[in-house]
Amino acid sequence: MTSQQRQTLRERCQAMIAELQADESGRTDATETVELDQTRVGRLSRMDALQGQAMAKATAQRAEQHLQRLQAVLGRIDEADFGRCRDCDEPIAQARLLANPAVLRCVACASARE
Repeated sequence: MTSQQRQTLRERCQAMIAELQADESGRTDATETVELDQTRVGRLSRMDALQGQAMAKATAQRAEQHLQRLQAVLGRIDEADFGRCRDCDEPIAQARLLANPAVLRCVACASARE
C-alpha cells in the first residue's frame, strides 16, 4: 500500500469518525428513559416508545463499536501489514477499504466466514 493510499484512508477514517460523533448528539434524545404517565401516553404508545428506545440504544451501541474500530484503524494504519487480509494475507481491495476502512478480511475470506 502506498503512502498516498494510506493518507486517503486516514482522511476517510477521520471523516467517518467526525460523522459518527456528530450523529451521536441526535441519538441521546431517543435513548432517554420513557416516562410512565398514563394520562399523557396510552399503553400501546408507551410500548411503541419503549421499542423505539431499545432500537435507538442498539443503534447507539453499534455506532460506538464502529467508532472504536475506526479509531483502531488510525492507530495501525502505518503498520506494514495494514490492508492485508487476516486469513489469507492477500491485499484487501482499495475500494473495499475505502468503503469500510475497519475491514480485516478480503471479500473471498469474508464470504467464506459467513
